[in-house]
Amino acid sequence: MSFINVLSEVSSNVWWSWQPEVWQLFHELNPSLWEEVGHNPVAFVERSKDAGEGYEGREDLHAKGQELLTRQRQYLSECGPEACMEAGKLHRAPVAYFCAEFGLHESLRIYSGGLGILAGDHMKAASDLSIPIMGIGLFYASGYFQQSMDENGWQQQRYDEANVNELPIELVCGDDGQPVEIVVDSGEGDIFAQVWKMNIGRNSLYLLDANVEKNSEEDRALTARLYGGDRRVRIRQELLLGVGGVRLLSALGVRPGALHLNEGHSAFAPLEMCYTLMTQQGISFDVARRRVARQTVFTTHTPVPAGHDRFSLELFEGTMAPLRERLGLDHRTFHDLGRVRSGDTRETFCMTVLAIKMSEHRNGVSNLHGEVSRLMWRGLYPTRPIEDIPIGHVTNGVHMPSFLAAEMRELYNKHLPEGWEQEQHNPEIWKSLLDVDHRELWSVRQQLKRKLLSFIQERVSTSTLGQGEGGERIGSGFREDVLTIGFARRFATYKRATLLLKDMERFKAMIQDEDRPVQFVFAGKAHPHDDGGKALIQEVIRASLDPEFRGRVVFLEDYDINIARHMLQGVDVWLNNPRRPQEACGTSGQKVIYSGALNCSVLDGWWAEGYDGLNGFAIGNGEEFASADAQDAHDVKALYKVLEGEVIPLYYQNDGGDFSEQWMRRVLWAKASLGWRFNANRMLLDYLRGSYLPASGSPSV
Repeated sequence: MSFINVLSEVSSNVWWSWQPEVWQLFHELNPSLWEEVGHNPVAFVERSKDAGEGYEGREDLHAKGQELLTRQRQYLSECGPEACMEAGKLHRAPVAYFCAEFGLHESLRIYSGGLGILAGDHMKAASDLSIPIMGIGLFYASGYFQQSMDENGWQQQRYDEANVNELPIELVCGDDGQPVEIVVDSGEGDIFAQVWKMNIGRNSLYLLDANVEKNSEEDRALTARLYGGDRRVRIRQELLLGVGGVRLLSALGVRPGALHLNEGHSAFAPLEMCYTLMTQQGISFDVARRRVARQTVFTTHTPVPAGHDRFSLELFEGTMAPLRERLGLDHRTFHDLGRVRSGDTRETFCMTVLAIKMSEHRNGVSNLHGEVSRLMWRGLYPTRPIEDIPIGHVTNGVHMPSFLAAEMRELYNKHLPEGWEQEQHNPEIWKSLLDVDHRELWSVRQQLKRKLLSFIQERVSTSTLGQGEGGERIGSGFREDVLTIGFARRFATYKRATLLLKDMERFKAMIQDEDRPVQFVFAGKAHPHDDGGKALIQEVIRASLDPEFRGRVVFLEDYDINIARHMLQGVDVWLNNPRRPQEACGTSGQKVIYSGALNCSVLDGWWAEGYDGLNGFAIGNGEEFASADAQDAHDVKALYKVLEGEVIPLYYQNDGGDFSEQWMRRVLWAKASLGWRFNANRMLLDYLRGSYLPASGSPSV
């Protein structure tokens, strides 16, 4: 087998996205090409073929490639009931997992943020545990936007279309060799879609693509961009995802054991499943609805009322009339499926309400978010006490191998029991880290910080933000011996990226302290239509341009998984200061646990249940105020109190040595107390035992 064919086979399965050894191999083969293709192994192989690159004389790398292929083949062969006996019926009737976006790797731009990263982690962990899940989403040829800044620091959006020949996907074809065609009837005619398949370890993700010749130009663009259109585009995308996704299952001959709706975007899926049952078994909608609901799992991610998809009844009826007619429902009955108040024609149609009504297994994504969700949707259960409203929680977890630094993995391999990755959800596994020598841990942490600082220098050298006064590049001058705090996430206003800047005098004093300085790294995108979020980015950029903050504040453009990975692995502290209780979970903070940073966060989302007083830092005590201004005023003071009174003193408390022993002790305790709880393996097992198996116990749809 030729070396290029070895590379081609390894790159054909997205298993490589959580194998740093694969990335290292491609980098060693051709560093410039690896960067040019955006760390995309498929594109690397394709362009190597075009260039006639044979990589001859690299026997050491040839051997490494063959070793990785052997590992991949062995991993893929270990599946089925013997690999996960708990999955039971799911091995013949898998979970159909619907989501509008999937974040798997920076080169696969079909994600925008936390929801997509969570979905990607869900698929990866399911593969690792050999839990059979079929992912169903949309193929966005232009994906989410690429970010740059104009001369005023205002976010600009650019969309570049992906080359399908350079992605790890294949067109799904039928037995006749022709592409599988999915047809969805809308109120304005049929929408056609082809289907791409992406192998994610032992499971597969299927992506519906409306860019086919049978569609109008408008419909061909339907799946071009993620979250890029108006309400009409959104409802038609969700029609294709939900109804088209169920029709895809039928076309593939799959009878799922459970449907998992990851957020309300796919809530039309159970309705189409009802129609399938009604047609096959001659039953009424009410009977079909009860059966489908027993098999449907719904995860809500949004604690803010404005974040739930709503459509005017005119738009809803104009798009969904064919489905209503097929189900044999009158206007009021159909519209009431998406209304809290039955019969209220003033209420818009809400996809979250539909998902709640069409499922029996419902959950938020943290304990606190479960409470918030029960309060938010109490109108659906007016006779029940809040605590009896049937919305529970499964706290999110992160796919550790996708974000764990290779250097820290070596430390884990040395100190944790053999096979620790397969048992990462076991608290006993992590206790071994408490005996790690602090100097050894500090050495690894400093390696990771140096990599981050080098990455920052590389990024700012090509930044559109230009130079500060005196010609010095913005972001130059960051130092290894300075406490480094990171903030990177979607720049939604409730996440308050600029909370620190509300007290500019204290910020200036903290930045300029000669004995205990602090440096800040920011990154993130605002939604294209969110001017408030764009204004926050502009405020951060203006601070980075201020000569008084030179070498202490930087904003990294075009936030993606690659930037996140470097920041998560290299910063000392991960900052998170949303307005409580508006952060459903906040999984970025979970990722930093594994590479050794500490969280400093408002007690919201996962941190409200994870913080124990010694495994990180808390901003305030969970106070909630009636007004946003009062909340912000309180939280600014609380943030400076914890930074000035706890974080900074502890980091610089070196007692005459090279580093703070107390800081290292806290880092190790964070790993031991949090590592087992907030990984995606634990999350998947929670879903398997609490939702998937109970759902699949119902008669199969």
